[in-house]
Amino acid sequence: MPRRYLEPLPGGRLRLIERAGPAILCDHVVAEVPADWAELATRAAARPAPILPGLPADRPLVMGVINVTPDSFSDGGDHFRPEDAIAAGEAMLAAGADILDIGGESTRPGAERIPPAEEIRRIVPVVAALARHAPVSVDTRNAATMQAALAAGARIVNDVSGLAHDPEATAVVAAAGCPVVLMHMRGTPATMTALATYDDVALDVHDELADRVAAAEQAGIARQRIILDPGIGFAKTAEQNLELLRRLGLFRSFGLNLLVGVSRKRFIGQYGEAPQPKARGPGSLAAALWAAINGASILRVHDVADTVQALKVWRAIAGA
Repeated sequence: MPRRYLEPLPGGRLRLIERAGPAILCDHVVAEVPADWAELATRAAARPAPILPGLPADRPLVMGVINVTPDSFSDGGDHFRPEDAIAAGEAMLAAGADILDIGGESTRPGAERIPPAEEIRRIVPVVAALARHAPVSVDTRNAATMQAALAAGARIVNDVSGLAHDPEATAVVAAAGCPVVLMHMRGTPATMTALATYDDVALDVHDELADRVAAAEQAGIARQRIILDPGIGFAKTAEQNLELLRRLGLFRSFGLNLLVGVSRKRFIGQYGEAPQPKARGPGSLAAALWAAINGASILRVHDVADTVQALKVWRAIAGA
């Protein structure tokens, strides 16, 4: 059955696309939505369900990144000791973070797996300490780690594989009834760079996420609990990352919350001429604000204070 896409364009216009596989059956720009596309348009215009009770629903949320790892691309080793990770999380909350995303396994390009037992050992003390103060997300592909983190107080699961890596993961999330981030990635961190080949990166990522949403729903995960992440930097070239950001509005038609993580990524350094990840703050802010303007519900960032300030100024200008 052909798939339909509704893509917002500048000036209030809409691009209507229909395709079967890679073949485009229809590609029209319109000012008004035809009646037989109204359901898709209504879903795209609707405000997604609140992510968690008590979190603001009228602005993008800021998710602070805490990597309890020795080898993450940007901050590996900075928060490897539990006490350092806890202190970093407390500082992010003081700076205005809404959610803390805690991970114990690097998913940078080329990264190798670690055993779930080691991942659990790294993150559970940090999750338990910080979950007393704010909503915590666990960044993991492994069902055992999800279970351990949820038991320690985590309230969100963030899976870079879209629940495709561990066959037990979907059941864990369904049983917990918690929000889950389904991110787009092909292959694994060790193999994904070789898999960045698309007919149309925005439409292909959309379709592959749609398949993950369908699998999650079939396994008993409530649709309104699903958060989508297009996976900037995962099995994408630098130009493909830009194309996904340009066409981020395409993903609104899911009617779901959208998470975007661009912070300090390699393409920011490439276009911003900043080889060192920690020097990519200004470029990360530019991309994060673009994502917010184009529908992101959550911004996953390293530099919380800067992002919070930028969002406040943007919203003041916009009259929010």
